[in-house]
Amino acid sequence: MENLIWIFVSALLINNFTLTYFLGLCSFFGVTTKIDTAIRLGLANIFVMIITALSVYALNRWVLSYAPYLQMISFIIVIASSVQFVEMAIKKLSPDLFKALGIYLPLITTNCAILALALFTTNKGYGLAEGLVYALGAGLGITLALVTLAGIREESRLLDIPILLQGTAMNMIIAGILSMAFMGFAGLFSSH
Repeated sequence: MENLIWIFVSALLINNFTLTYFLGLCSFFGVTTKIDTAIRLGLANIFVMIITALSVYALNRWVLSYAPYLQMISFIIVIASSVQFVEMAIKKLSPDLFKALGIYLPLITTNCAILALALFTTNKGYGLAEGLVYALGAGLGITLALVTLAGIREESRLLDIPILLQGTAMNMIIAGILSMAFMGFAGLFSSH
């Protein structure tokens, strides 16, 4: 149980996919204009990561042990089909969310964080429970990063920011500060 907690905290805070590994930056910078949209994309990421973790476990156990050379293409196919399923479900259940996410929902297909989850889970030798906890922690970590940046961006609209710092420059500065803050978690948990 302690190992599962450590895997979760590590993926959520210490080794945050977006703010420590710099994975998934497309959606990090593109969808973080509103907190509501950031939360919804984060939830979609969590769902796809959990489906990916389940699929990776099944692939590693029953397919890739016999044909390890198919690893990368198998992971890409599973991720692409998972995202298509999520996209169809969101389009049917919440057309407004589908319109709000726009191009960024299909971008989950090519989101390097999802592929990294599959590769990291495999390389670390995680079983089913560890893989699911890792996926949940990583997905919540991405969601935390998206929502934090979206909240700061919403609040910064109320400030008198110099023209040179508005837009992309400000987003990069905020992302850098957030990244340093999350790297500070490594010092808190360095005894493990």
